[in-house]
Amino acid sequence: MKSPFIVSAHWLADHLTDNSLVVVDCRMPKPGTSSVPNMKAEYLAGHIPGAVYLDIDGTSDTSTPLPHMMPTDASFSETMGNLGISNKHTVVLYDEGDLFSAPRAWWMLLRVGLPEVQIRVLDGGINAWHELGLAVESGEKTRAPEKFSAKLAAGAIKTQKDVMNVVQNGGTQILDARAAGRFKGEVAEPRPGLHSGHIPGSINVPFTEISENGHLKPLDGLKKTFAEHGVDIRLPIIVSCGSGVTAAALAFALHSVGAPTVGLYDGAWTEWGDVNKQWPVAKG
Repeated sequence: MKSPFIVSAHWLADHLTDNSLVVVDCRMPKPGTSSVPNMKAEYLAGHIPGAVYLDIDGTSDTSTPLPHMMPTDASFSETMGNLGISNKHTVVLYDEGDLFSAPRAWWMLLRVGLPEVQIRVLDGGINAWHELGLAVESGEKTRAPEKFSAKLAAGAIKTQKDVMNVVQNGGTQILDARAAGRFKGEVAEPRPGLHSGHIPGSINVPFTEISENGHLKPLDGLKKTFAEHGVDIRLPIIVSCGSGVTAAALAFALHSVGAPTVGLYDGAWTEWGDVNKQWPVAKG
């Protein structure tokens, strides 16, 4: 059985003209790559017909130097409304198919109050669409503006103080979605000015392990993955990563398997690992 929060490319192709549906391209570049692609240009070159483009970077809170931070309710409401999305629409989000960024948009929408039944992620992303030989369109899609009302749920975002409290007192599991080499401190961080290593006591569950062959693992596979890493999905969890993006992939997988209490540390390692801070760092 697969997550109830994904749809297949076949399903999307059959429902693409539904008036209640809005398809959103959430592709974004990955840090540390030698040649960072312009994902808006990729969207303009070819996207699923009717899809609007959500710039996650551009939608983030610009009042902080930390990347990808959750915007204010007013700012997010304006962005969604300008994309032609209302609180009544069902939204299908997609990335390249690696679950790198679409779950971040899913988490943002879920945490500002859009019902979970109205938010879906395309399994396999645009790669799955291409594999079926389905048509794409070029250029920018615009929709008539709608009214969207965002209200961030209390406790959805965890702060550095929240995480420090867990480090000092326990009671909550901290999951880190970064690659093992970065978590262990064996590989330098892609962003300058950061320590290598991890938050003391945290558990490494690389976000790449929630998928296989470009698709989200079945629910049994997700449960097995978390269990193999020593995660008890019944207990409170905080997810983290490099900058708050792939942490949402873990949140998406955890929500799929029914984990009851999952918060996201939005500052993530970019905040905690700052070489100018004196917060504890573990390696190995």
